[in-house]
Amino acid sequence: MKSKPTRTLTAATVFAAVAVFASPAEARPQGNVGLTLGVAELGRRDDPFGKLHFSMGGRGDVLFFRERNADWGAGPYAEVLTTSFDDLQLGAGLSALVPVHDYLPIVVSGGAYGRHTDLGWEPGVAASVFWGTRSYNYHASYGLTAGLLLQGRYGLGDSRETAVILAGQIDLALIGLPFLMAYEAIRPR
Repeated sequence: MKSKPTRTLTAATVFAAVAVFASPAEARPQGNVGLTLGVAELGRRDDPFGKLHFSMGGRGDVLFFRERNADWGAGPYAEVLTTSFDDLQLGAGLSALVPVHDYLPIVVSGGAYGRHTDLGWEPGVAASVFWGTRSYNYHASYGLTAGLLLQGRYGLGDSRETAVILAGQIDLALIGLPFLMAYEAIRPR
């Protein structure tokens, strides 16, 4: 067994080596908010293939643990969704970014949602896959996104609702950019 001075010296040596050779971590949370527009196939558990409906929503997330494009990331997401303006769905869960490509990663998500219809609120679970641009922003904590979102939803309430949604997702900053440019062009100097 090592003596106390030897253990102290070993601990001090390890601490000094880590302090000298470790590089500073630059990981910052990267968030975004996007608009989703697409189609939803709504059905029931006993008849999952129903009619096609218009789908529109908003989705935002924050990913942690990334320092560059090739890093994995994970964090919470929140969403609001409607299908043909007949319902309102609010959901949240966890997302994980898988860096299959530096500029076109895959983000998988899973969570729960509440769906409000004429019958009231019903719970459900959702899983989704996003594929598109989601590069790491080295200069700010907001990262632009644009891509395709495929989502499956499974209602746990009396309506026995199921949904498969295919949507395009575009960042709200990209939607607002033309308006910002027009404002800057006509603004008095």
